[in-house]
Amino acid sequence: MKTFAETLKYYRTINGFTQSELADKTEISQQRISYYERGARVPSLDDCVKLADVFGISLDELAGREYGKAND
Repeated sequence: MKTFAETLKYYRTINGFTQSELADKTEISQQRISYYERGARVPSLDDCVKLADVFGISLDELAGREYGKAND
């Protein structure tokens, strides 16, 4: 399972967003996005919903859950 930080950075980069662009789209500060990507802070549920909506993915996908694999 990927970490939230890894998954957030992955989806941000494949969508071609800088941290500042993602901040503008989500109304989450660029500083908080940076904290999230470094794993320095845990995002609120509200921030997770905003991020998942912008990327067009589920909260499970954003959390890095991998379906079809046993959880250790």
